Amino acid sequence: MQLKPNAFRLNETVRGVETMTRFALAVLSLASGVYTYLGVRGLLDGSATFVFFAAIIYSAAVSVAIYAFWTYMMRFIPLVVSGVQRISLFLVMLLGCGMIIAMSSWLNAAALAGSAALEQHMAVTLQGYAEDLDRAHANALASQSLLPDVERASARFAALAQDERESGALTGTQGSGSVVQLLSQMSQQMNQLGQTITTSRTEVEGLFEEGSQHLARMRELVSTPGTIEPRTDSFQAEAVQLSAVIAALQQTDVAGSVKRAASDLTAGFIAPVADGQSADLASRQDQVMETVRASVDAQSAALALAADEILATPPVEQRRFVPLSSAEAVIRYWSDFIPSWAGAMSIDLLPVVMVLVLMVVNDAMRRDAQDLEEAESITAAEMLRALSIYRQMEAAGIAPVREGIKPDEERVNEQQPLADEPPVETAAEDGTVTKIEMAQRKRGEGPRPA
Repeated sequence: MQLKPNAFRLNETVRGVETMTRFALAVLSLASGVYTYLGVRGLLDGSATFVFFAAIIYSAAVSVAIYAFWTYMMRFIPLVVSGVQRISLFLVMLLGCGMIIAMSSWLNAAALAGSAALEQHMAVTLQGYAEDLDRAHANALASQSLLPDVERASARFAALAQDERESGALTGTQGSGSVVQLLSQMSQQMNQLGQTITTSRTEVEGLFEEGSQHLARMRELVSTPGTIEPRTDSFQAEAVQLSAVIAALQQTDVAGSVKRAASDLTAGFIAPVADGQSADLASRQDQVMETVRASVDAQSAALALAADEILATPPVEQRRFVPLSSAEAVIRYWSDFIPSWAGAMSIDLLPVVMVLVLMVVNDAMRRDAQDLEEAESITAAEMLRALSIYRQMEAAGIAPVREGIKPDEERVNEQQPLADEPPVETAAEDGTVTKIEMAQRKRGEGPRPA
């Protein structure tokens, strides 16, 4: 059987958990202040003493502000009944939540996930550098694809020169003449161009190996446990050196050199004078040299076209590693640290749940109190106070008329002393005290007899 109305039970429960509510709010405010201190400490510059005291003052201000704000919300929102006023307080609470997030929650997130966010930043940057190194290496190796064409042209010119020297395959007259000299010259130029491409391949492989070593050290810095600040500094130094390697790889691209050499084959083509002893032989030599010129022009155009395709590849843009603070890293990579953000904001905004619980409980108490009889809602102290006031009204003669007793009879009854009542002292005008015997009326007895 329920001995007390539900409104009283709810009221007693709210009073019982009030101390716990204050304690929980104080602990949450203190926790938010501690994490705010850890977060703001990484944003300040200056001496260690300045950073320490500045961070302490800021975190203390945050703790006090959070505690005071939620105390006001817990006190006022449950007591407000009007819908407009309650909505106004909700808007104020929403504004306060936004300000708390702005001054504390993001710093709490920085303290919770700052190191992980910086490692994430280094990992993302490392991936970008790895892609840049691969692209620069691929662009440099693209020029090596021209080497087979150059070697094939050189071999063809050398073979023609050999055939002309041994059997006169071009002019019909064997021996070393103007045609053999021209073909040998073209073969030598192609050999020189091929050597240039081959030399660049060795340099490209060396630079790529050096860049891979820098990437390996950067991966170790990302995954190695320990303090994040020294690792970030070392990572930045490795990134600078890797950028220099990538730039050097782009400088080794010989596609432009091949194109210029191919253009020189045509523009700088100098045919020797036919040295045939007879006019017929000299005429045949001129015809063969014209054919060689056409072949050189065709080979030059092919090499220039292939070089243009390589040069059309977009170059690798220079990448720069930008160091971030823990707070900046958490904000930039917030989507990767949603649990940390949720925890940081819950520390500051958990009192919203307490405010809503108190609001619902107070509404329930008000609804239950409306259904109570007046006799059920009065306390013992209020009853005793009412009886005392009633006796004072009776003594003053302004008490309400009792049922069945006329006012004159009641006044006479009040003036007649009872046998059981002790004497009451009355003072006369001259100061003489007279004792009046009055019967003592016990509690629970009915009205005094008339």
